Amino acid sequence: MKKKILIIVADYYKEIALGLLNSAKKNLPRSFETKIIKVPGVFEIPITISKYLKKFDAFIALGCVIKGKTPHFDFISQSSINAIMDLAVNSKKPVGNGILTCLNMNQAKDRKKKGAEAAKAIISVLSQK
Repeated sequence: MKKKILIIVADYYKEIALGLLNSAKKNLPRSFETKIIKVPGVFEIPITISKYLKKFDAFIALGCVIKGKTPHFDFISQSSINAIMDLAVNSKKPVGNGILTCLNMNQAKDRKKKGAEAAKAIISVLSQK
């Protein structure tokens, strides 16, 4: 049976999001059926996953949070990643975490190929027997 993968990409930082998305797609087998949903920011990723839990076999969460001068970075990063982990554990479905948490834009640009690692992670979990 063909595996169905949902990629949720937060495109607040469009260039970074595109790099993450392209690197993830390049690493998914062609035999997988994929759907892409764009959301405004990483905070919207967990709710989007939860809406589609029963329709997909695995998920890839892609996005970027860059630290500013307020604690907003800490709250958004921590709550989003915790929610994604809770969804994965409770649903027993893999979620590849391709959410970058960077101190500046240069770090984000250097890491925009991390989508590949998120794709490889779900492939690994899906192949477990």
